[in-house]
Amino acid sequence: MPLEIERKYLIISNEYRNNSTFTKITQAYLSISDKMAIRIRINGLQASLAIKSKVSERINREYEYNIPIDEARSIMNLDSLPIINKVRYQVEYESHIWEVDEFHGKNDGLVIAEIELEDEFEEYKEPPWLGKEVTADTRYLNSNLAVNPFKEWH
Repeated sequence: MPLEIERKYLIISNEYRNNSTFTKITQAYLSISDKMAIRIRINGLQASLAIKSKVSERINREYEYNIPIDEARSIMNLDSLPIINKVRYQVEYESHIWEVDEFHGKNDGLVIAEIELEDEFEEYKEPPWLGKEVTADTRYLNSNLAVNPFKEWH
């Protein structure tokens, strides 16, 4: 069973941009509930369908499948689905890859870093640009940001 173990943090500076790569991402949510989300993602020239189910505060079951990009665009246009637009930076720091998402649109101004871990208690060094940890705050889940944008509660 594919598991995703991650921690999320707010960002206090844009130093993460140094020596990073980035891509633009659009995500549309087909279904959102307290414990599960189904999304379509266009990431550059690739597209995927993902089903994420919450196991605990830091752990999700995640099933992700590549799909043709034209089908992803078609699905996104089927209805007025909740959408997230962001730029994702990939940053290597102390042998780990951090993904830093700069959100746009109704979530403009929000920047979140996340790290995926091999196990829930894996140790890692925190980069100097990390701020407060928000792993346990469900407002910062992408699926929740799609329906309750940052600009409406911040």
